[in-house]
Amino acid sequence: MAESATATPPPPLGLGVLAQLNARQKLTAMALVAFAIALLVGAWLWTREPPYGVLFSNLSDQDGGQIVAALQQKNVPYRISPGGGAILVPAARVHDVRLQLASQGLPRGGLVGFELMEKQKLGISQFAEQVNYQRGLEGELSRSIQALGAVRAARVHLAIPKQTAFLRDELKPSASVLVSLQPGRALDPAQIAGIVHLVSSSVPQLSPANVSVIDQDGKLISQRREGFGSDGLDPGQLAFLREVEAQYVRRIETMLEPLLGTGNFRTQVAAEIDFNQIDQVEETYQPNPAPNTAIRSQQTAETGSGSPPAAGVPGALTNQPPVPATAPIVSPPVGAAAGAGAAVGNFTRNATTNFELDKTVRHTRATPGSIKRLSVAVAVNHKRPAGSDGRPGKPVPPSAEELKRIHDLVRESVGFSEKRGDTINVAAASFVESEIETLAETPLWQDPSTIALAKEVGKYLVFALIALLIWTKLLKPVFEMFAAAAQRAEAERKAAAAAAAVGATAHAGGAHGGRSLDEKLQGARDSAKQEPKLVAELIKEWMGGSGT
Repeated sequence: MAESATATPPPPLGLGVLAQLNARQKLTAMALVAFAIALLVGAWLWTREPPYGVLFSNLSDQDGGQIVAALQQKNVPYRISPGGGAILVPAARVHDVRLQLASQGLPRGGLVGFELMEKQKLGISQFAEQVNYQRGLEGELSRSIQALGAVRAARVHLAIPKQTAFLRDELKPSASVLVSLQPGRALDPAQIAGIVHLVSSSVPQLSPANVSVIDQDGKLISQRREGFGSDGLDPGQLAFLREVEAQYVRRIETMLEPLLGTGNFRTQVAAEIDFNQIDQVEETYQPNPAPNTAIRSQQTAETGSGSPPAAGVPGALTNQPPVPATAPIVSPPVGAAAGAGAAVGNFTRNATTNFELDKTVRHTRATPGSIKRLSVAVAVNHKRPAGSDGRPGKPVPPSAEELKRIHDLVRESVGFSEKRGDTINVAAASFVESEIETLAETPLWQDPSTIALAKEVGKYLVFALIALLIWTKLLKPVFEMFAAAAQRAEAERKAAAAAAAVGATAHAGGAHGGRSLDEKLQGARDSAKQEPKLVAELIKEWMGGSGT
């Protein structure tokens, strides 16, 4: 019976076992359960930790401290990168937190804007006011330039001369802009021209030619003619030129693609466009021809008291009256016309006639953007006729008739003008097939998606392992120990109750005195069958007592 009693398994863990514990054991069990729950919650939060995104980077110490203080006030969790160059917040709240901080004017970037003018002291000098105004203007311009996506930081330096009443001594203002670009980013000519015009428009009498823009490497990125390329065209003109060339290329491709097929020809068009805007006024004078003469004005003056005396050689012509006087076109008059108006004696006659001149006034305004010249180049691939086995054969160049037909089609497509000096060149060549570089297939264990999935699954596996270790190494042994202690206490209680029952039975038997030994042994056997554990514990105590 003793061996069977010691081999009896402990009772299953449950609320009944907890009810049998004493106050100290219950308190210890509650503390262990609370510690296990805390470990499980921590592990779960670790597995479900949200990803963090960059809120701001490359901040000054002053801006970083102000941003951290603002995040603490808003109860926003944050992290600082190991190098201290970036502040991280949960990725889902990056944009929301940026807008909230922007409403507070953060980050200020170490720049002072027009808020400097709000702290003017009473009695400040005019020179100090001018310096503060210039500092505020420089800060505001720097902030505006930093709003560009490619610009990481910007500094603006203004050189504003003091005004003078003498025009001879007047100096023009100038400006210098230093931009620090984002890694791998660059400013295109249009953005550079925008920065130049932004600065020049913000300072009175500042010409765009007096604004210099340099990058973080010290290179001058603004040309002497701001925003103009090496060919003297501004970004708008360059875009127009590219659009014109692309339009002619599309025309040629639309015409040749059905004939030659896709990829069997290449086309390039170079256009020369006149962007000059010319206003011309032309005034031309020409003498009127004989039949279309028109008299503008005519004046005749006569002086004397009688007719002039006869003069000259006697004859028929001498006795005729004088012909009407005419104003010669060529002065002085010659021949007879010169003597026609000469006065003889006291008689004088003068006649003056002015004729109209043919006048032409032409006002011409040339529209910019006209095409001065086109150069078109077309390369045609050799044909590859299919062989008897269905595979492409050797390259065969197109015939002269085919090239001439292509030349004529291109000529009509671009509107060829011999007067402009356009040129078209169509050539046949065997295109070299470019080898397609095949990228090595990424192994499954190096695939980023597989790595991300493995990390996510690993988090849950670690959480399950932690939970299993907490149960097997912490909670289960403690609960089994408590259950064994409760089992022993229950066995002791029942053994004491059985001993009391056996003693009461023996006392009752002695009192009656009528029971035989066989009856007493039969009663003990019945009690052992009903309560074997109690009898076993009682026998163990007897044996222990007899040994002592």
